[in-house]
Amino acid sequence: MDPLQFLVPLDWLAVVGPALPFAILVLSLANVATRRRAHTKHVEQAADGDSVDRYFPHVFTTIGLVLVSFLFTLVQPTGGAIISMVAATVLLTDAFEFEARNVEARNELEIERPKSSIAIVPIVIVFALYYSLVALNATFWSGLLA
Repeated sequence: MDPLQFLVPLDWLAVVGPALPFAILVLSLANVATRRRAHTKHVEQAADGDSVDRYFPHVFTTIGLVLVSFLFTLVQPTGGAIISMVAATVLLTDAFEFEARNVEARNELEIERPKSSIAIVPIVIVFALYYSLVALNATFWSGLLA
């Protein structure tokens, strides 16, 4: 008997669990693309003299990345904890970077790139690639040797 079976229904997670590293990888790559688009939108908004608004697709990919990484913690506790901490750091840096963009727009300064977010996202991608490749490798070898 699994001690968590009454807190979290783990039956559906056993089915979805092997796909979670790939979902984390897709969300982290989508996060990079939406971060770039959000920065472009922020620069355009600041040039028009408007306040900077959040870019919804970027918010969606960031929160989705954090939630899926927390689900991965239930499937693989050690790896999930590592990637969850890094994904939570992405969420935190995005919040602070957005506030920095607001200050820059309000004071009519040049809108800088989100440097700390750009620094942390490759770490998420590296971990997601690692866990995805481990999952692909296990599938390859089990299919070859079965």
